[in-house]
Amino acid sequence: MATPLAELLRPESIEEMVGQEHLFKEGSIFQKTISRNLIPNMIFYGPPGVGKTTVANIIAKNTEMLLCKLNGTTASIDDVKKVIDDSKSVFASKGVLLYLDEIQYFNKKQQQSLLEYVEKGYITLIASTTENPYFYIYPALLSRCSVFEFKSINSGDIKKGLKRIINLKKIKIDDESIDLLAVSANGDMRKAINNLEFLYNALGNKRITIKETNEIVDKAHINYDKSEDRHYDHLSALMKSLRGSDPDAAIFYLAKMLEAGDLIAVCRRIMCSVNEDVGLAYPQLIPIIKSCVDIALQLGMPEAKLPLSNAVILIATAPKSNSSYLAYAKAVNDINLGKGLSVPRHLQNTHYDGEDDLEKGQNYKYPHDYKNHYVKQQYLPDDIKDQHYYTYGNNKLEQTTKEYWDKIKK
Repeated sequence: MATPLAELLRPESIEEMVGQEHLFKEGSIFQKTISRNLIPNMIFYGPPGVGKTTVANIIAKNTEMLLCKLNGTTASIDDVKKVIDDSKSVFASKGVLLYLDEIQYFNKKQQQSLLEYVEKGYITLIASTTENPYFYIYPALLSRCSVFEFKSINSGDIKKGLKRIINLKKIKIDDESIDLLAVSANGDMRKAINNLEFLYNALGNKRITIKETNEIVDKAHINYDKSEDRHYDHLSALMKSLRGSDPDAAIFYLAKMLEAGDLIAVCRRIMCSVNEDVGLAYPQLIPIIKSCVDIALQLGMPEAKLPLSNAVILIATAPKSNSSYLAYAKAVNDINLGKGLSVPRHLQNTHYDGEDDLEKGQNYKYPHDYKNHYVKQQYLPDDIKDQHYYTYGNNKLEQTTKEYWDKIKK
């Protein structure tokens, strides 16, 4: 079986790497650490195809450590113990570097077994994961490792990496095809190389043109999932773009999630945003957005993009107020402190006072019996009767409402 091109031409030095400038730039902590060959236990976190395994290989080569690779999807505790046994061999005189890919698939017991070997210095651990390590890695192990984030590679850097391989293999290919391969990889260097290899094997020594390239990459692969970190990152970005009144960013994240098939989560986030972030500044928008969401769910994709595009642009460009959200949060805080346990007597549900009760009746004042349908009386419990939870927002509607009640309650 032929070795894949991505493996065959894997960079052998930091200088041959593309992307990750924040890690490799001169003077960075990461660059200083690996240049001194004093390698600590590390966790590499980031999407697939961005160089995590390659960097581990380069570190092992530069330090002359014995490199042992395991994958969290298939490895067991026995495999880890075998690595420890290897650390006692003559081939591991410079130490053992255990590279554990997809560590998030190791359960708690397996991660705890690593902890002992890491603490005693039997191995130097470099673990990689595509998921947030603070959610998936045992805290005691995490505390003994430095976490470095690897980011998606931009298309310009992917293009540089492709050209390096093209020159080495003397592949005939149009510039347009190189551009398309770089863009369609969506930050994944390995995907770009694999597509290039597919075309190269299919055409042999013939020139690769944009026509053939379009056949295998008709649109950019969407680097997105519907259950893990990238799912929540994109939902968060959509919500914050709506809150930040940026219609361009909001429509971008909407499009990315809808094209990935994430209709339901998008609808829930949009309805949350209109209530939390627009709120009382434009309450009439709430039923409008609900209508857009209902239409989207009835239509399904691809037509759902029409009402939802209307919805996100309306929310992004609407006036904002979180006054009701803040009022609720303040009330919850008092509830959690154990305040307001007893409802005032005159607000309680009518019940028998008892024949020996000197104060008959609840003495509740019915507001509609008074001018402007308002009468001053205590509504909050006695211990928080002077508390204020709601503050009128600085927008036209709430300020108009404030003026009205200031006049009435005066």
